[in-house]
Amino acid sequence: MRLKNKVAIVTGAASGIGEATALLFAEHGASVVASDIDQDGAEKTADAIVERGGESIPVPGDVTDSGEAQSIVRSAVDAYGGLHILVNSAGITARSLPPTTHPEEVWDRVIEVNLKGTYLMALHAVPEMERAGGGSIVNLGSIMSVVGYPPSWKSGFNPYPVSKGGVLQFTRNLAIDMAAKNIRVNCLGPGFTETPLTRSLTEDAEMKASIEERHPMGRLGKPEEVAYAALFMASDESSFMTGSYLPVDGGYTAQ
Repeated sequence: MRLKNKVAIVTGAASGIGEATALLFAEHGASVVASDIDQDGAEKTADAIVERGGESIPVPGDVTDSGEAQSIVRSAVDAYGGLHILVNSAGITARSLPPTTHPEEVWDRVIEVNLKGTYLMALHAVPEMERAGGGSIVNLGSIMSVVGYPPSWKSGFNPYPVSKGGVLQFTRNLAIDMAAKNIRVNCLGPGFTETPLTRSLTEDAEMKASIEERHPMGRLGKPEEVAYAALFMASDESSFMTGSYLPVDGGYTAQ
C-alpha cells in the first residue's frame, strides 16, 4: 500500500492515463477524487474503484474555470479531510476539437486546458497541501515537452507541444518555490500512448505503424505503464525528487 492514508485528486480521470492512474492509486490505498469534465466518465471510474474495494468519489469539473478547480479541491477536503496528491492529467489535442474550429480558437482551447488547467488546479491545491504538511503534484507533460513534431507532420502552428512545454517549465518553477514547503512537483513525459486522445491517429493503420516506428521499442505505450510512473512520483519513494521530468516513452527522446 504505497499511498496508504493519502488523499489524491486525479483530473482527466474518465479515460486513458487519468483513469489508469486513479485505479492504480486506489489499489495502493489512496482515497481518490476522480475528476473530469465528462461526468459520466468520472462516475464510471469512481464506481470501478469502489467495486474493487477502494475509496473514491466522482467530481465533475472544468479545470479551465478557477471556481470549478477550487470546487474539485474543496470536494477532496470535505470528503476525506485533506489533500496530499494532485495528478494533472486533464488534457486535449488539436484533434480533440471539431475540424471546423477556427485555428485561433483551437490554439486558445488547447493552451487553456493543458496549461492553464494545470496551473489552476495547482493554485488551489497548494494551500491544502501546506495544511497537510506537504504533498506531491504530478503534471502530465509529454515527449512534446522537450521535442517537436517530425517535419513531415507540418505542425509548426500546433499548440499541443507549446502547451506541454509550458507544463514542464511550470513544473520546474513551481518545484523550486514549493521545495521549502515540502511540496514536490514533477512532470511525466509519456510517449504516444494508447488512449482515446490518440485514437484519431492510431485508427489509421499506416499512421499507427509510422508512430510505432518512431519509438525504439516499436510500439505505443499503455496507460498503466504511465500510471506506475505517476505512482512512484506521488509516493514517498520519490521523496528527494522535485522539478524532474521523467520520460515514459519507449526510448523516443533518447534518439
